[in-house]
Amino acid sequence: MAIPSLTDEQVRTWSREQKDRWWLSTVFRGDMAQLTLRSALTGFVLGGVLSATNLYVGAKTGWTLGVGLTSVILSFALFRVFARMGAKDMTILENNASQSIATAAGYMTGPLISGMAAYMWVQNALMPWWQMLLFNVVLSVLGVLVAFPMKRRFINDEQQPFPEGRACGVVLDTLYTASAEIGIFKAKALAFAAAGAGLLTFLMGDSYLKALNALMIMFRTGDSWSKVLADYKEKLASTWHLPHNVEGLYAWMATKGMEPKIGGIPLKQLALTPALDLTMIGAGALMGIKSASSLLIGMLINYAIIVPIVINRGGLEPKSGSLADGTAVFGRVWILNNWSLWWGIVIMVVASLTALFAKPQVFVEAFKGLTGRKKESVDVVKHIELPLWISFVGIPIVGAIGVWMAHDWFGVSWIYGATAIPMIIVLTLIAASSTALTGTTPTGALSKIPQFTYGALDPKHPPTNLMTGVMCVEVASNASNLLMDIKPGYMLGAKPRQQAWGHTIGIFAGAMASTPLFYALFLSGYQAPPPGGSHPPGYIQNLMAPENGQFGFPSALQWKGVSELVTSIFGGASDKSLLTPSILWSMIIAGIVGLVFEIWRIKSKGKFPLSPLAIGLGVVVPPESTMAMFAGAAFFWLMHKIYHARKESFGHKLWIDTHEPICAGLIAGAALIGIGDILVKVFVLK
Repeated sequence: MAIPSLTDEQVRTWSREQKDRWWLSTVFRGDMAQLTLRSALTGFVLGGVLSATNLYVGAKTGWTLGVGLTSVILSFALFRVFARMGAKDMTILENNASQSIATAAGYMTGPLISGMAAYMWVQNALMPWWQMLLFNVVLSVLGVLVAFPMKRRFINDEQQPFPEGRACGVVLDTLYTASAEIGIFKAKALAFAAAGAGLLTFLMGDSYLKALNALMIMFRTGDSWSKVLADYKEKLASTWHLPHNVEGLYAWMATKGMEPKIGGIPLKQLALTPALDLTMIGAGALMGIKSASSLLIGMLINYAIIVPIVINRGGLEPKSGSLADGTAVFGRVWILNNWSLWWGIVIMVVASLTALFAKPQVFVEAFKGLTGRKKESVDVVKHIELPLWISFVGIPIVGAIGVWMAHDWFGVSWIYGATAIPMIIVLTLIAASSTALTGTTPTGALSKIPQFTYGALDPKHPPTNLMTGVMCVEVASNASNLLMDIKPGYMLGAKPRQQAWGHTIGIFAGAMASTPLFYALFLSGYQAPPPGGSHPPGYIQNLMAPENGQFGFPSALQWKGVSELVTSIFGGASDKSLLTPSILWSMIIAGIVGLVFEIWRIKSKGKFPLSPLAIGLGVVVPPESTMAMFAGAAFFWLMHKIYHARKESFGHKLWIDTHEPICAGLIAGAALIGIGDILVKVFVLK
């Protein structure tokens, strides 16, 4: 069934009161079940699970993935199964409420893998879990309060598209008005992809198979679990598991004198070790061939071309050993932190800010209506909208709590924290306008504005630029995501007030799921410093993103790099030794390339084949993840070429119509089993 919508002329000429009356009479579904106990519980559980996958993927790639469509399909399939067992089927609005809760939960991981992680790295100190959870929740609730006054303008009045939200609405309408076979087929595809990815990840999971081996020894010998772990340590260390990368092949080739090298440097030392990572294959397929190709190009330019040249010219010393006698040790983390990070950051910052400021309509749309707006005579949706007084009262109160937290917990000056609140409102307007028009929230670009502003004002105290950046990004992101969630509800006739409550439930679901998991996955090996002592430099960063570890935290690296760059520029001459001449030249060239490429991309209306932002990201994402993402994107690109014109074929139905569910299944299955492998290592095998 076609979803009712206004014509372009009606959007332009009708008053908001007319549009609201049309929506009430044509679209609104009255008292249809929406935020029920089962839809809230379903969204809460799905949101917790999917926020775990976002945390896992985000720590590897620096990106968080939208989970709205995944949660729509999962909750649809789940309640169709329950319906066959005699339960009442979920209504379309209950499903929408579940996806809204799950989406809100999924996006709660963003600050954890970016600004908050960078804060701990810069301070080289652990942030207490309760501070992380409460600060995240307070800022996210502030995002809800900021968003709802904007909702009536962006959605009710201007009928902005919010592309991803609209896609969710269309999928929901299709699932509930077309044959149920469509939804069931997509759900089955997601389930099979998740099961296959989970099985392969299990076979590659060293900890799972060690635990199974230890369990068999325990039953055979009758020994206790702790005795088995102690007495059979060497045997457990040699337990077979499916190899996930080519390091073993490189080692064998080295014994035969055939170790692959670039410029005399082994590929292993350059971190060029392809790996089978199904989460990254799924993420790359969702990303698309253009971005994945740019990622690959950035990675190859850095690790296969520039870095070998710099090393051979003496611009980057090895971590240990000597290049002359072939014992030099480098590795990705050493290369990145001591040379490559800077040009990668510069090209990303220049490209993202160019893209942001090249769209003046975003700024015009953001501030249009703040003045000179005509007053509506009657508020016909007052009984179902979230009352505006809640926002007007709540923003100062919740904002003040956030400022107090930033001051008391992170040492941000009262004046800087207070002035961050109006900046938050301005940046949220810009972010929401961008999301409304393009479906993309430019949080990465927007975070640089407070980082550079407050970094210049307070260059000697890095937490100031980091935590004001977190405040701005989290509020802007949450407000924009809430508006994206409200769009399908508006299309389908849902009650806005219940969507606000649902989004808030999702905030708590995501915070409660992702915060303890963050500490279990990345900080389980933390040891407090001795009384009166301190950790060695880089302790927290090495603990969370160790050499040859599976998590690179690209987003945190970017935040930390910008913070150090600001400190280097404004913090005095003593800090400027950070930037060697070769690094400075690489930054200048990267900035020019980022500017030219982004302008070229904008002028060509997206036809320019490269993304400078993705090229820079290819520098900070681990090469093995980049190669896996490119493989996933290339496979689905090829399937699209083969089956796009064959509309009635099974291949079209599977690889094109069911593209997103398959990718979501790969990510969820591999990520959840991968998380389990780490938890087994931390809590079972210790």
